[in-house]
Amino acid sequence: MNPLLNEKKQDGHAQLLIDSYHRVTGRTLLQFESDKDKAADALFHAPFVLLSHGIEDDPVLNYGNEAALQLWEMTWDEFTRTPSRLTAEPMERSQRDMLLADAKNQGFSDGYYGVRISKSGKRFEIRNVLLWNVVDEMGTYRGQAAVFIDWQLV
Repeated sequence: MNPLLNEKKQDGHAQLLIDSYHRVTGRTLLQFESDKDKAADALFHAPFVLLSHGIEDDPVLNYGNEAALQLWEMTWDEFTRTPSRLTAEPMERSQRDMLLADAKNQGFSDGYYGVRISKSGKRFEIRNVLLWNVVDEMGTYRGQAAVFIDWQLV
């Protein structure tokens, strides 16, 4: 079940992710859908992992599509209460922090790889990650998001 269909504010966030990806990278994340409900549903069920976090001092995840929830072995409620730094093991966090800072300064960063950890402790390497700044149509910074299709258990 798609939790986004029950929360209209998440439909808007899904559209923000789609639009900001295009604004920042010039690329298309998902084929354009004029119906926001359809776009949100398509993004949730997309064949790639997509997650985002907000702008808190210790940013909290605010979106994970179905593939992200499965990979991190979390429910929507668990995922969207998790500080994004906790998706990486402590030894991986400094590398992750450098990536986030690089993307924040440049708009996006492409080709990242690193090891992450699921709720149950499974370790997996994510590869060819594109991380971008989530910005709205006024250019206001709203957080960061990451997308990737390649991962492997380690």
